[in-house]
Amino acid sequence: MAGGKEIRTKIKSVENTRKITRAMEMVAAAKMRKAQERMRASRPYAEKIRNVAAHLSRANPEYEHSFLTKREKIENVGLIVVTSDKGLCGGLNTNILRLALSHMKAWEDEGKGIMVCPIGNKGLGFMSRIGAKVKSNLTGLGDTPHIEKLIGAVKVMLDAYAAGEIDAIYLSYNHFINTMKQEPRLEQLLPLSGEQLGTAKGNWDYIYEPEAKQVIDELLVRYIESLVYQSVVENMASEQSARMVAMKAASDNAKSVIGDLKLVYNKARQAAITREISEIVSGAAAV
Repeated sequence: MAGGKEIRTKIKSVENTRKITRAMEMVAAAKMRKAQERMRASRPYAEKIRNVAAHLSRANPEYEHSFLTKREKIENVGLIVVTSDKGLCGGLNTNILRLALSHMKAWEDEGKGIMVCPIGNKGLGFMSRIGAKVKSNLTGLGDTPHIEKLIGAVKVMLDAYAAGEIDAIYLSYNHFINTMKQEPRLEQLLPLSGEQLGTAKGNWDYIYEPEAKQVIDELLVRYIESLVYQSVVENMASEQSARMVAMKAASDNAKSVIGDLKLVYNKARQAAITREISEIVSGAAAV
């Protein structure tokens, strides 16, 4: 059995660790509320631009954007993976990377080339370790992501799709359901399907200024960027929720460990006292 001093040192160490995890839990809770507000605030814009894109994509049938054209043969696939920059958020990043890896292996078995765009330091590190072809990447978004920072990395993938280097683009991220549940998802980003855009309500006749091609081109690019931004804010809300839950579990486990160590310490202390009493009694009897 370990000595009393050694056990006291362990108890002190676990108590210090518990203080850190408790502080991280409270910080994550505060950030989680802000991330959820940001996520909910972006949803109306994403829904509105989806409706406008649905109307415009059907209002000018003589012009079909490349984002709406399905390729006859899929030879190369692009994958945008959204992860966090920091760890200590439970299995959040592990789940999304496992989902992405399973699809990448399936595409490889079909003989398709794969180009990835990791958003987040964890995703970039993982893709680099497995030797994936990184087309573009983005890290250091911070706690408040801005769509301006996303445009560069996303545009590289969109340009590759427009140039024919990529035949389909998929988006992988953690969808926020509630504080206790986050769902890893993989969705097709390009080409845009009718299910993604939805059904336009009513008959719409537009007057384009300056012209239909330029308006639709710009709008669909903004639409794709809004989808990626929405996935990033969803992932950040999921990250803070998962970190809060993970830190709470760590604090509870530390409390349990401290209780067990104190029990061991009290037993060791009682054994030492009993031994000393026995030695005193033995010495007195000998005299």
